[in-house]
Amino acid sequence: MSVFALLDPAVGLAHDVVAALAQVVPTALAIVLFTVCVRLALHPLARAAARGEQTRTRLAPQVAELNRKHKDRPEKLREALAALYAQEKSSPLAGCLPMLVQIPFFSVMYRLFTTPNDLLGHTLFGVPLGLHVGSAQGVAQWVVFGALYAGLAAVAYVGFRRARRAQAAQKEQQALQARKARGGRAKGGAKGGPAAEAALPQPALALLPYLSFGTVLFAALVPLAAGVYLLTTTAWSAAERAWLHRNAPVPVGAGVALV
Repeated sequence: MSVFALLDPAVGLAHDVVAALAQVVPTALAIVLFTVCVRLALHPLARAAARGEQTRTRLAPQVAELNRKHKDRPEKLREALAALYAQEKSSPLAGCLPMLVQIPFFSVMYRLFTTPNDLLGHTLFGVPLGLHVGSAQGVAQWVVFGALYAGLAAVAYVGFRRARRAQAAQKEQQALQARKARGGRAKGGAKGGPAAEAALPQPALALLPYLSFGTVLFAALVPLAAGVYLLTTTAWSAAERAWLHRNAPVPVGAGVALV
């Protein structure tokens, strides 16, 4: 039995809700409305995640100092970090829950739109929702798919720019920490430690922002209905993050989430 088969009860419920909405509005719009409703329900978790990310950003200098201070005493470092986050009533893992919660929802929607059902027989501007881009024929169908991918690419570019800015801010912070560490060693005559240098980003991190465009590539592998869902949820994520972090520094990896 497929692992995805375990999601069949949830898939059936999602199908029934979308089908009910499709009695009132076009099916493609029903998919959009259903996705928006689910994301609205998840919004409190997103707010909690934003607070956690902002707390981690604010505490980053103190965390770096604790790492430098206790670099040879792991147990003492863990105690100091635990006390710091307890004082702030936060956790280093704060903010991970919304992403984890979205994974089952994404899996349900993926199975709903990749398993033959009556919803995929409906159309968007005359293009069947169950059609793959590889089977598209005629100008009208290519225009619909082109508009979908253009929208996904635009949202991905926003995430790409945001991730690049985050990496630039991180490098600047690491350079400042390295200068402080060198200054402290020069003043105290102590031997240099690897803490500041080890914090420098690995070359692979330079590719991280480009993962934002993975959604566009993934959309080319799924039917049009799944592409409509992807465009809706990624656009929501971009707008939600921009709003929640409007007064805060951009966290690293902010633009990489697929869903």
